[in-house]
Amino acid sequence: MEPVDRRDFIKTVAGTAAVASLEGRGAVAAEAGPVFLSTWIWGKAANERAAEVLKGGGSLLDAIEKGINIPENDPNVMTVGYGGLPNAEGVVELDAAIMDGTRHRAGSVCNLHMIKNPISVARLVMEKTRHTTLAGEGAFRFALKMGFEPQTLLTPQSLQKWQEWKADPHHKTFWLSPDNHDTIGMVGTDGKGHFVAGCSTSGSAYKIPGRVGDSPLIGCGVYADDNVGAASATGDGDLMTNYCTSVSIVHLMARGASPQDACMELLRHMVKTDPQNKDGGVAVIAMNTRGEIGAASMNEAFHLKYALWRDGQSQLLDSVKLI
Repeated sequence: MEPVDRRDFIKTVAGTAAVASLEGRGAVAAEAGPVFLSTWIWGKAANERAAEVLKGGGSLLDAIEKGINIPENDPNVMTVGYGGLPNAEGVVELDAAIMDGTRHRAGSVCNLHMIKNPISVARLVMEKTRHTTLAGEGAFRFALKMGFEPQTLLTPQSLQKWQEWKADPHHKTFWLSPDNHDTIGMVGTDGKGHFVAGCSTSGSAYKIPGRVGDSPLIGCGVYADDNVGAASATGDGDLMTNYCTSVSIVHLMARGASPQDACMELLRHMVKTDPQNKDGGVAVIAMNTRGEIGAASMNEAFHLKYALWRDGQSQLLDSVKLI
């Protein structure tokens, strides 16, 4: 795939999206089957729960929300929800976003504390307010008003890890290791032309309090458009925010790129603009209206294992690496 000129790209998105609407929605109707795609190994259980919810009569929004609730509630997943690794001051701050591809409505929360299911709060921001994003104390008070119960999010294990980090005079900050994938990103279709994307995270371990990565930012961590498809991202959220990864991938698909080609083109663009990005912790997933999927990671050091649910089959797969 040839590199895309940014100005030409922006000019052509609207027209190609309209074409995709006519061609792609018919393709999905022909497929007539839901598909769920999620990042990392814990995405497998999330996908399975999402499929169960959809089969039981729930909406696609219900499916994505309840699917993401699975790793949010799992204390062994130390980068999402309950048991997530805290910021530098020992406080767990959670971010999440969800986007409905039909109406282009979205909801997100940033720096939410003491509430273990930020994806559910994000959905209520979308459905109960005229806002898109709530942050910090405001997000917390909103969650309480919506009936969420505050609780301690640190587990003995995550508290111990923070104490060990704090006690180390040479401790690192703003790092992502192979054990700190920091996100669940999830995209899904009901097989009838509807797409939803969602993302939830506790962010970079031991981050500066108040830091916000790509996950709750619409167009960065998540993006969904029924006319084209959906995408999500995982990894170094500070880096990926600068490239608006998810909306960029969806726009590339609108121009005719397959999900896999769109994911790879986005990573190539990141390296082209700054060669140092080839060492970055970056991985992306995408799905188009034909039910085709894509998954790519920047390098072997941040290799994405992703989950796919289709036709009743749930599996873990390895992403393609750019480098």
